[in-house]
Amino acid sequence: MIDIKITDNPLSITECLNVAKDLGSGGIATFIGAVRNMTKNKKVLRLEYECYESMAIREIKKIVDQAVAQFSVRNVVVHHRTGILFPGDAAVIIVVGDGHRDAVFEACRFIIDTVKQTVPIWKKEIFEDGEEWVSAHP
Repeated sequence: MIDIKITDNPLSITECLNVAKDLGSGGIATFIGAVRNMTKNKKVLRLEYECYESMAIREIKKIVDQAVAQFSVRNVVVHHRTGILFPGDAAVIIVVGDGHRDAVFEACRFIIDTVKQTVPIWKKEIFEDGEEWVSAHP
């Protein structure tokens, strides 16, 4: 089961875990990317996420399909926020479930690393003394 969502609504780890729930999965790994209150020694007031949604969903689907094939995992949930987020808010949640812990940890890490490298999602960091756009791509 694969569930990919981009939304401007708050993300829920409970919802993601329920979507990925599978009695055959003995291992479930999660990653929650949260908004920090400091970046580069500057106080973060908020982040503003934007994306090219249809392309972002297609790219995330490719990444998930690759993770499923490479790590032999069954259940993957990737939910990403857009809009205005404040320190402590979840920006991205990834849940991977399968029968073995090594596979779910490796798949989860692969997914978040690749999403950050390739998916057209951008964030603007708003500081007390200015702002800076940060691409999803290094």
